[in-house]
Amino acid sequence: MAKKRHHLIPLFTTRATATLSVALVLFILGLASFMGIAAHNVTQGIKENMGFVVLFNEDVTASDISSVKTKIEKMGGVRTTVYSSPDAVLDRWQKMVGEEEDIVRLAGVNPFVGELEVKVLPEYASNDSIALLTSPIMLMPQVSEIKVHTALVDRVNSSLRSLSLALVFVAVALLTVSFILIFNTVRLTVYARRFTIYTMKLVGATGGFIRRPFLADNIVNGFVAGVIASLALVATVWYGRTYEAELGEFLSWEIVVLVLVGMILTGMLICFIAAIFAANRYLRLSYDEMFK
Repeated sequence: MAKKRHHLIPLFTTRATATLSVALVLFILGLASFMGIAAHNVTQGIKENMGFVVLFNEDVTASDISSVKTKIEKMGGVRTTVYSSPDAVLDRWQKMVGEEEDIVRLAGVNPFVGELEVKVLPEYASNDSIALLTSPIMLMPQVSEIKVHTALVDRVNSSLRSLSLALVFVAVALLTVSFILIFNTVRLTVYARRFTIYTMKLVGATGGFIRRPFLADNIVNGFVAGVIASLALVATVWYGRTYEAELGEFLSWEIVVLVLVGMILTGMLICFIAAIFAANRYLRLSYDEMFK
């Protein structure tokens, strides 16, 4: 009985080490997924706030403004429109520069005109797409000018492209490293039982019969590792949302649950695939080759 117990201890230690190693890899992979999703949501938020400002003529009437606003809202690519009267524009400018500069007292009149702030859909948040929208608007007689922050749009899109490429590179690298680490970890668990495989071969067990317990064990290991990683990720997200409340705007609990479920399934799938390769490798080895 003592020998059997002595044999079970290193086997349990090997499985526990393998499970924790897989859990650590899945935890890092889950963090990368959360970062990617949060970055995507931030990107969408930035793009949804991009657009242009339509300035009206001084003699424009309320019906003219309503007509232009309706036409613009019917254009494809426009998300929202908000009109600001000359007085509202003046108040906004006054709050920005302070009460020390009274432009009405200096100029004698309100120098500002009515503005229509137009926000475009995220897929239209580029200079070329915005130019297609503003070209027909500029031909309207009620419009005097259209303000588009071209340099800002280019800079934002350039930064977002760089961020997207970096996240894709990190995701591919993490997936590759994760599979390699998990595969090698699973191989260790199968290696610890290689003589059991050889013994089963000697008594006439088929390859499928020998693989079955290894596949089942490693699927369970992948599930347990996914659960451990999920608990650690939930604690991390909860702490992050407590420390920074705005994180909840970019990473909702619904998304977190979906990522955790996908991570558990990924852990089970990768462990299953790795177990197939590892078991097949030792099924092909002779007794002497198992010592190499």
